[in-house]
Amino acid sequence: MVAATDPKATLAHYEGDLSSLWRLDTLEPLQRLSWWWWWWLVLLPDPRHPGRTQQLMVLWSTKDTERIWVSGHDWHAGGRTRVDEHGGITFPGMVASWWYDGERMHEPLVLREARFCALDSAHPLWPQKGGASTGEAAAAGAAGGGGAVVPLLSDDLSMGLADDRSHFWLTLEADEAAVANGAPARFDLRMTPWNRAISGVEYSHNEFSLGMGYDILRIHGSECTGEIGGEPVTGTAYFQKVCVQAPSIPWFWGMLHFSDGSYLDWFLPHASLTLTAKDDRPWKARDFARLPLKGQGQWKDAGRQRTEQFARCEVELLEVAPGDGVPEFDEDGNPLPCFHVRVWNGRTQIGLLARAVARAHWTFDQPTRACMTSHFTYNEYPLEIDSITVLDEQGVRTLEDWEWIHGNAEHSWGLLH
Repeated sequence: MVAATDPKATLAHYEGDLSSLWRLDTLEPLQRLSWWWWWWLVLLPDPRHPGRTQQLMVLWSTKDTERIWVSGHDWHAGGRTRVDEHGGITFPGMVASWWYDGERMHEPLVLREARFCALDSAHPLWPQKGGASTGEAAAAGAAGGGGAVVPLLSDDLSMGLADDRSHFWLTLEADEAAVANGAPARFDLRMTPWNRAISGVEYSHNEFSLGMGYDILRIHGSECTGEIGGEPVTGTAYFQKVCVQAPSIPWFWGMLHFSDGSYLDWFLPHASLTLTAKDDRPWKARDFARLPLKGQGQWKDAGRQRTEQFARCEVELLEVAPGDGVPEFDEDGNPLPCFHVRVWNGRTQIGLLARAVARAHWTFDQPTRACMTSHFTYNEYPLEIDSITVLDEQGVRTLEDWEWIHGNAEHSWGLLH
């Protein structure tokens, strides 16, 4: 349990250590295991369905593998990673995205190979004068600052941070097939700090045995404005930049943004018979028992002005109960899940029931040893919160204590190695 300092204070720029944001060398690569990605999740209130959100996910990713099938797309490494004398990086990768418009999941919105460029704002190719070496940018960027990830394509699919760290931008042009199926053609978004407690940069690094480990940079909450399909939007966003080099195993993860600027997440990796799964079909008969592996969560509580860590976490997967106007099935006709989540420590207990209103899923099939192929299915679910109870030494809070709660959950299976 950690006390936050002035958690509701607004920020002029993103604070914290951003020195690793545009780098791929924080861990020594391991063939078939190392995986890097930048990931934005944008949540926008849906005026047609109170309590539900439109959501955009965008992933800029590369992997240390000669070949992998991403949702059926056969991706070859397509060249080596190269670093110039100023630290600028070029590398092969993919842009992947989905868009949920509050009623329909557009998946994929973008699924495209590219050669990428990643550079910080001190690089000579940075387009703004002064870069990170003068003025406010220098003060903000003492521990790293602005920069961008730019796929080298004719369409603009870039993401970056201004050199003074005042805002991120995200620009996306949808694939022609997605636009033909009713998706917006263009997304222009700007993310700015929300409050000190959830917009400060949090960085964690850990190395296990045999060179395996992870390196994660997170910004748990930002305010988001911009245009989608030429229409103005306002909402919130979550960001992470990750390097993982270990076999991918099943997990539950989820996050919630609250109207008062609070933030909650949970994470529960687990071992189960779904480790042997080879397809993306949910509700497998073998998924009847799960062995939890060190669950955790955190609660950035704007109401109590403190941050709490949870070392105990439980997640139960239920089928969505039918109801008027409630989505019951995903785009493939599979029943949608409902997540019953509980996290607690010695002072605070939080229990919630979160109902998925849509499903996006990605499959990864990677050749491995002995001419075999490993498989992993990664699912994301826009949520609608049915109930929540927060119990601590000061009393009980429920759904009525917040104007809105917006979030997303993940569930994965298989074993990618």
